[in-house]
Amino acid sequence: VKEILRSGQELLQRPIILLDGVQEVISALCENYKLVLATKGDLFDQKRKISASGLQECFCHIEIMSDKKNADYKRLLDNLGCKAENLLMIGNSIKSDIIPILELGGYAAYVPHHITWAHEQCEGEVTHSHFIKLNNIKEIQTIFSFCHIPFSTWQLFEQKYHIWQESKKR
Repeated sequence: VKEILRSGQELLQRPIILLDGVQEVISALCENYKLVLATKGDLFDQKRKISASGLQECFCHIEIMSDKKNADYKRLLDNLGCKAENLLMIGNSIKSDIIPILELGGYAAYVPHHITWAHEQCEGEVTHSHFIKLNNIKEIQTIFSFCHIPFSTWQLFEQKYHIWQESKKR
């Protein structure tokens, strides 16, 4: 038990390192769009990560969710007064970030990450007219530069792996 507690405390002490391009992309997007950060996980740990990222000022709303299913996103959108068709979700989980938003009528950009929880794995390819697959988060700027995208003001970000990564060093 002591070893488990020590390991948990060590994880909570790790510094947050932003992934390549995240600072620039979020800074650029927040000038023209309302950004919302939606995450799932331990409340204390997620608050710590958000604070340590230095990005919290870029988001008009931060939501730490207990689950990420259609009903949870619908409730969030209703609370924000945002229509799904005006939303672009950028996330790393097909199962909990992308599919629920597409099913609600929104747009979704998938940025794969080499670390994805087993329970977030999804079989098959997503084929939907509102689906965008990116190689990295910087590519979203190209999408906005060259395409007329019908988003009014809202962007929704899932933070777990695309905004930061936890350092493996203390």
